[in-house]
Amino acid sequence: MESNISNIKRLSNPMTYWLSVAGFIALLFIVLGSVYYATVAVEYQWRWFKIPKYFIYQEAISVYAEDSGEVAAIRANGDKFDLVIETDGESQTYTVPKGSFDLDEGDMISPGDKITEYEGNWKPGILAKGLWTTLKISFLATIFGIFLGIIGGVARVSDTPVLKWSAMTYVEIIRGSPLLVQIMIFYFVLGTTINKILMMNGLPKINPEWYGIMALSIFTGAYVVEIVRAGIEAIHPGQIEAARSAGMTYFQCMFYIVLPQALKTILPPLAGQFINLIKDSSLLGLISIRELTKATREGITTSLQTFELWFLCAILYLLMTFTLSMCVQYLERRTATK
Repeated sequence: MESNISNIKRLSNPMTYWLSVAGFIALLFIVLGSVYYATVAVEYQWRWFKIPKYFIYQEAISVYAEDSGEVAAIRANGDKFDLVIETDGESQTYTVPKGSFDLDEGDMISPGDKITEYEGNWKPGILAKGLWTTLKISFLATIFGIFLGIIGGVARVSDTPVLKWSAMTYVEIIRGSPLLVQIMIFYFVLGTTINKILMMNGLPKINPEWYGIMALSIFTGAYVVEIVRAGIEAIHPGQIEAARSAGMTYFQCMFYIVLPQALKTILPPLAGQFINLIKDSSLLGLISIRELTKATREGITTSLQTFELWFLCAILYLLMTFTLSMCVQYLERRTATK
């Protein structure tokens, strides 16, 4: 009787299930323990308490004297104080918070002396700025990549040579060269040329971010073309013939009949491509765009918190890609019910 139980049923046994859970937890502890042992071996000091300032911090404002002078008066001004300093017959007034200065009336001030020091407004930290830049670039590149991919995919299955061959050439050139090389070409070749022409005509230069978005969009679009092509070819030809017989043009048939049905097929590979796009955006740091990876490197340079910041960077990328994956799975379930 036992020999007739399938392997799947054996795996579904409650005891086997909980043993597998215990094995996973044990494996997780082994990995974490290995990381901890490595940090102890190299005598690394964890400083997680410094991490919040990389997301939000309160600006420290210091005011220094430019010339010699004398503190002529200290007057209350609501919950602040006015410091009046006379210099060469002229007076300057500094409105500062209570307790932010250590001066009395009649004190002499020399150039470079600190007049006051206080905490200003809250500002986003370097990782928060890098995360926002990564999200912005990834979102725009995804939109443009989808647009290019759909247009190119429709052209790819067309019988018109100029459309089909143009799409094929675009796909082969972009997919056949590294993304890093394309980013360099867009920024240093096209970017330099375009910005020089704009400056010659008195127009403002284009921000480097847009060249990065352009490179990522075109690179992603080439892969989306093939994904869309495969989805279109999975639709039965009879539906296309029926639509054309009903009087629809080629493009009407594609956008109203074929593409809505192909969406169910192409969603999973599209999700994988856009997850790769988020990770590929880390290459834009090489053209001075402060995305998440470049912001992490800058934070490590100033603080030497190598382990904390790289782990945090990986977690932030994981959160972005996991969120995108969950959204795509939701769309899959919605399209499957229709």
